[in-house]
Amino acid sequence: MRYLGIDYGTKKVGVALSDEAGTMGFPYAILPNTETLLETLLALVASESVGAVVIGESRDLMGNDNAIVPAAHTLGDQIALRAQIPVAYESELYTTAEARRQHTKEEKSRKTKEEPDVDDSAAALILTSYLTRTRI
Repeated sequence: MRYLGIDYGTKKVGVALSDEAGTMGFPYAILPNTETLLETLLALVASESVGAVVIGESRDLMGNDNAIVPAAHTLGDQIALRAQIPVAYESELYTTAEARRQHTKEEKSRKTKEEPDVDDSAAALILTSYLTRTRI
């Protein structure tokens, strides 16, 4: 079964897809968080035959929900309702930092100080973490 991973943000949303066997996540796209986000994600679920969605759950170091959690859960609820597929949540603690670290290692010759867009890579890390944790 193929999974869709989401790194939800107020401005950008990272998206990752798993392989067909559902063993590993791969960066797919970075989408703007606009009024068309839900429809775009639902179209992706249909076109890629996605059977389940994993959304990063943002918590602070004390384990408390960050301010973005209600919006991420609202998106998850809408996907589950409209696509009729399960939606799970996975900790996203440090995934963006890890994605940036991996990206920087890959581009050692980068001369700009601008942070790279890594939301899709963070979504892949969230998805892979979930798939690894739930594998029997």
